[in-house]
Amino acid sequence: MQEQLLEKKSQSPLYQQLMSRLRNDIMAGVYPSGGRIPSEQVLCESYGISRVTVRKAMLDLVQEGLLVRRQGKGTYVAQERIQRNLQQITSFSQACRQNGHTAAARLISAELAPASSEDAEKLGLQPDGPVVEIIRLRLCDGDPVMLEINRFPEAFDFLLRETAEDSLYERLSRRGCIPSSAVHDISLGHATPMAARYLGCQPGDALLLLDETVLDQHGQPLHLSRQWIRGDKYTFRI
Repeated sequence: MQEQLLEKKSQSPLYQQLMSRLRNDIMAGVYPSGGRIPSEQVLCESYGISRVTVRKAMLDLVQEGLLVRRQGKGTYVAQERIQRNLQQITSFSQACRQNGHTAAARLISAELAPASSEDAEKLGLQPDGPVVEIIRLRLCDGDPVMLEINRFPEAFDFLLRETAEDSLYERLSRRGCIPSSAVHDISLGHATPMAARYLGCQPGDALLLLDETVLDQHGQPLHLSRQWIRGDKYTFRI
């Protein structure tokens, strides 16, 4: 990297000047998608600024979603995120295909589990009755993106006997059950030990948390879903 000293007499703060330089370099392909940004020390020496200034600029770019920090590895240019339109019922597999990527699923567990009070209320079940619980890790181009926990009424126990490595929605549609609408609740969550283990982050790291109640084409409750999602890989359009 060549020295590119910032203008210390400019009305624009130094950290904003650095942010602008880094944005321009990213747009020009100097730092490609997924590429590593130089260390704080290198940036300090190259731009003639303090470590505090570099950290402020980097933090703001991380908060913008342009950069991502990886524990113990450094700071990288964020890769293009998968975009999902919540105004439509779109599976993870469909969202990946629409964005030019390949989806995959890794089954963690599939079993009959006791219904919670929330299951009984939202799925119209008897309290303490069984539900079909399927927990999967979703991957895009081989990278972990989402940990999903899906809970269905017992009538869908055929899902336990079939492969869970493709789209659940496509399998349901082949049996005449079409996911048609949903109620979404999006919040900022923090990685549980289980989510951190499978998503490659640290417990307590910020993740997107999506809770859904999905209805079929007849307006009947189909399933509940809780999804722990890496925000650097996935985004929503509302």
